[in-house]
Order: sequence, then C-alpha cells, then structure tokens
Amino acid sequence: MTRGSGWVSLLEQRLAREGLRASVVNASISGDTTAGGRARFRPLLQQRKPTLVIIELGGNDALRGLPLEETRLNLASMAKDAKAAGARVLLVGMQVPPNYGRRYSEDFAAIYANVARAEGAALVPFMLKGVADIANSESMFQPDRIHPVAAAHPIILANIWPVLEPLLRQPTRAAMR
Repeated sequence: MTRGSGWVSLLEQRLAREGLRASVVNASISGDTTAGGRARFRPLLQQRKPTLVIIELGGNDALRGLPLEETRLNLASMAKDAKAAGARVLLVGMQVPPNYGRRYSEDFAAIYANVARAEGAALVPFMLKGVADIANSESMFQPDRIHPVAAAHPIILANIWPVLEPLLRQPTRAAMR
C-alpha cells in the first residue's frame, strides 16, 4: 500500500475535515502481538499523555495460536493502564477465519466484548466488517490474505468512526477542571 492510504492516515484526514483538534500517534508495529503492545504501552502513555487510546491488537496473537487468556490479560492490562493515565479507551476487535474452528473463533471474538465490558471501554466489535465477511472478500486483501488492500481502509475507518467520534467530542478531564 502507498503511504497515507491506511485507515490511520484516513482518520487524520477525517479529523481535519470535521474540524476536530486531535493529534494521532500511530504506535503500531506490523506483526505485533498484544504482549509486544503491552510491553511498549506504559512508556508510550507516560511520554504522550493521551486523552484517548485506540487499542487494535490481537489478530497476530490468534494467527500465532497464542493462548486466548494471554491475549485477554494483555488487552485488559492496556485498557486499565490507559484509564489510570486518564485516557478513554476504544477497543477495536478482530475475528479469525472460520478454519480456526467455531469454538476458538467465538471465544476469540468474545475477548474484545468481555474486556470492553470489564474495563468500561468503547468497542468496535469487528474491524474488518464489510471487508472480510463479504462475498469475494479475497479482493479486499493483499496476496497474503491477511492484510487489507487500500480499498478496504475506508471501510475500516467507517467501522471505527461511529464509535470513535462521540469519544472525540467528549470533554477531556483536563478541560473539565
């Protein structure tokens, strides 16, 4: 994909169009797991002092067959840390392909809803809705069948925006003082 065509770049453009004053810090690392994200998370919170954190991790955990409880604990830890630092949390869920088996797929998808409920986080249940769950979905993915093509990223942002926008429009703790 060309630089600037991913959903995070599209988010920056949308924020500007909407006149929402927010800076976006993309701290993701391609191929990262929740354990990797968790290991980097606290220092990032201390350095950046965000008012809103979007956590979009876990798909690589499933692809590597990591224990579901480990994924849940890592996501919950990041949500707790973000809240303790004064940030609101948006958890962006992922699902795994059906070849992982029904039980694993259901248990994996449930992690996001359970963490969001337990930690009071907002939730986008499935980041790739309308991308991975459509007929001929292979056209929406790069040849690796894991990473979406540029045409999928506006759909991804369209899945995230309705949950994200109200969070962006809420006053921050600092503004309420």
